[in-house]
Amino acid sequence: MWRANVSPALAPQVATGYCADPGDMHMTTPNLRRLLQTKTTVWAAGAYDALSARIIEHAGFDAVFTTGYGISSSFLGMPDVELWSMSEALMVNSHICAATKIPVMCDVDTAFGGPANAQRTMRAFERAGAAAVVVEDQLLPKRCPLGLPDAIQIIDANAAAKKVEAMVDARENRDMLVIARTDAPTLEEASRRAKLYLAAGADLVQPTSRGMKSFDDFRRFRDAAGAKISMQVLGWVEKEMTPEQIEEVAAVAAFGMAPFLTAAQALFDNLAVLSRTHSVKDLPRPMIGAKAFGDFIGFGEIEQLIERYAHTPETAANDR
Repeated sequence: MWRANVSPALAPQVATGYCADPGDMHMTTPNLRRLLQTKTTVWAAGAYDALSARIIEHAGFDAVFTTGYGISSSFLGMPDVELWSMSEALMVNSHICAATKIPVMCDVDTAFGGPANAQRTMRAFERAGAAAVVVEDQLLPKRCPLGLPDAIQIIDANAAAKKVEAMVDARENRDMLVIARTDAPTLEEASRRAKLYLAAGADLVQPTSRGMKSFDDFRRFRDAAGAKISMQVLGWVEKEMTPEQIEEVAAVAAFGMAPFLTAAQALFDNLAVLSRTHSVKDLPRPMIGAKAFGDFIGFGEIEQLIERYAHTPETAANDR
């Protein structure tokens, strides 16, 4: 049984107290490496903005896994084909990191270029508070497997391994992880690339569901990697694999699209009715109450801060 047998690179290390921003010393990066040593599988859900990240944490997930598809759709209103810049990706992901106290694994697509771009991306996301980055081996610009599976092209395996090595060399916080994703279309090629990426220093490898056709394929990929893997629970995987099967092969399991698609469907359903009836009385999906949402989002804490630091006439008199 493959329980805590993850990559040797995930061995416990001394906590660094690393900060997301040198000028913001209270923001320490949650330690995903330690979490992986204590749990059979780290269960995560896909965030596309700061609010979804907070709800994921509130729901009890171990970690957040940012979704490039969700962010591209919500931030740009456009498909996930790497239309956004590194700076735009960094801005959204940094808000997500700041909004939650659980580890955030950030989707950085192809790291926006070659080794030099990859190193800059690594350093920027490290400063932003990411607990891990997920980099893929597609040709720039990438194509989302869920939208354009037949248009995907992957770069040379050795070039991809060098990009992983460049990112590993660029990080300063050794508790931050590099997760190397391969979009290879077959088990054999995905397994070959996984070995190269782990040898280059990747902490975890992640195949896509298009390259894995069955649970047995995931087992064989895990065996080839010599350690449990990172996986996205979507496509055929979310319908056919059980939680127990996922835990057998995955150190990290992320429902990358479920939150985003849930929210999108709720908006489609309610707004279609609202546009016709001009009334919220018969919406097919309930809305959260304004008071309940205000409590969740933190108006109570702001009210306490206002009261604590209020400049009253009495304090003004004492200032004289």
